[in-house]
Amino acid sequence: MTRKLFWDDPYRTSLDTRIAAADGDEVTLEATIFYALSGGQESDAGTIGRFDVLEARKDGREIRYRLAPGHGLAAGDAVSVAIDWGRRYRLMRLHFAAEIVLELVMHRLPGIHKVGAHIAADKARIDFAWGEPLTPLLSEFAEQAMRVIAADTPIVSGFSDEAAERRFWEIPGFARVPCGGTHLRRTGEIGALTLKRRNTGKGKERIEIALAD
Repeated sequence: MTRKLFWDDPYRTSLDTRIAAADGDEVTLEATIFYALSGGQESDAGTIGRFDVLEARKDGREIRYRLAPGHGLAAGDAVSVAIDWGRRYRLMRLHFAAEIVLELVMHRLPGIHKVGAHIAADKARIDFAWGEPLTPLLSEFAEQAMRVIAADTPIVSGFSDEAAERRFWEIPGFARVPCGGTHLRRTGEIGALTLKRRNTGKGKERIEIALAD
């Protein structure tokens, strides 16, 4: 099983490791810093050896990486892994901005249900099953989120069940939430953000989150 070092240190951008297995265009690694799409957070971008990673996908608790055909890598080969740090950091900031907004919405509106989420490098979105426009509450949510961010509180993350790879994040006094993403060290790293409401269909509301920078 690949050792997932992006949980130990989500700020790490390079790693020397070995190919654990190769099957056609796909490889697995003995250890990795390269996050794969999960929980709505998009995959990292980067390279294994000198090859661009075309796709990173979860297969149970394993992570498989698709490279260009003819990469020639084989089990046991030493490789360097590098990720696009600019992209990773924006994903981390938007991920946690979305986590904060979600907690605020769920607390403010008992009975609302999250029905989807997606974290990309340009914006995040959260979809809700809710029959009324969320527009009147956006400024309230934005102000509350910025108070959490401005407090620059440490973010605790770790395993709730290491054998099952179940993880959590916690902002003391705010929330503790199951989540296996890559997390910031402090809320202040998010920076200023903006919120927009979208109507995605009858009975559904979407909040889009963007970083001010």
